[in-house]
Amino acid sequence: MKTVIAVENGDTLKALQGFLQALLGSGVVDALLVPMRTPNGTVTPALVTSPELISEADPLAPVLPVNAATLAGQLSVKEPRAKVGVVLRSCELRALVELTKMQQACLDSLMLIALDCAGTYNVPLYINKINRDKGQGVKDEKQVVGDKGEEAGDGGELDGLWLQLYRQAATHPESPDPELRSACKICEQPVYDGAQITIELLGNDVTHEIRISLPDELGTRMAMSETLVSNERLSVIDKLVAARAALRDTEFAKIRERLESEDGIDGVFAACIRCHNCMTVCPICYCKTCVFKSAIFDHEPMQFINWARQKGAYRMPADTILFHLTRLNHMALSCVGCGMCTEACPAELPVGIVFRAIGQRLQAAFEYVPGRSYVEPLPLVTFKADEWTEVGE
Repeated sequence: MKTVIAVENGDTLKALQGFLQALLGSGVVDALLVPMRTPNGTVTPALVTSPELISEADPLAPVLPVNAATLAGQLSVKEPRAKVGVVLRSCELRALVELTKMQQACLDSLMLIALDCAGTYNVPLYINKINRDKGQGVKDEKQVVGDKGEEAGDGGELDGLWLQLYRQAATHPESPDPELRSACKICEQPVYDGAQITIELLGNDVTHEIRISLPDELGTRMAMSETLVSNERLSVIDKLVAARAALRDTEFAKIRERLESEDGIDGVFAACIRCHNCMTVCPICYCKTCVFKSAIFDHEPMQFINWARQKGAYRMPADTILFHLTRLNHMALSCVGCGMCTEACPAELPVGIVFRAIGQRLQAAFEYVPGRSYVEPLPLVTFKADEWTEVGE
């Protein structure tokens, strides 16, 4: 069913909150995992059971503090389970599908609610923006919203941040906001098609109405009627995907040139301090016991001295390249390109772009797209008797 939610006074966020309140209040779900605004204005995922508290939800906030696929996994992997609606962006939903294949989540108890994504800022930048906008006030923020002079409505001084991103994605997809996270600027999957509910924001005038796709049975239960609408969503998405794919290919070419140069991967990751931040925030790295957090790499003091004597000098901390190569071997096939690893790196290493560039070739070799379908098996855990015939085995 295709339907619309009317937006009053241009307050898109309030209209979306009303829809989520109806989901929760009607008993369609027992709880919602949704981004919530904290008292100081920042945004974090929260599990909400009270419809009244949905008034603090802000799924439109253009920030991704964590890939919430991991959180959805925690809410669904074990029994007993409640019915939980999860409001997620495309990269989070694709990661959740991969986790399900790895038996780290269960889709049976989850209602997937997909949100079209025009991109996000990293957390420190977003905090700076909201603090700046608080100082300027609502009036100043409304003056810079859109290209037709429309006001952002009564939804608050932050409405302009997300609204500008969606309008820019629709009108100038080839020129993304330079302050967006690097992963978002090259994300060629801004929408997710496999969710039960899709909140369609791209290509629609969301200051007047929100278009939603949902199952007929659910629409009837919520007293919603089908609405036939013509929109430019598919055209906008096609242009956005093409623009992002072109920028992606440019960035991939740059990083491959570095990786294939004389310095190689050693040079790219030379500043790594093996803090494990990239591993910690990665939604695909799920191992409960990690070899890099075990005693295996607690080398004896004289071992370091012996290595140093062999070469005259030995890089410390040790085993940094082995760490990244092991991670690549474990999860490059399932990398969804969310870029959380890059954001978490204190040395600002291009971890995400390296994994994406290498993962692209690996995924192409297996004709596999991570997160595309739950029923599509992971290639490395699926045996095919004739899979090596093409290489003469």
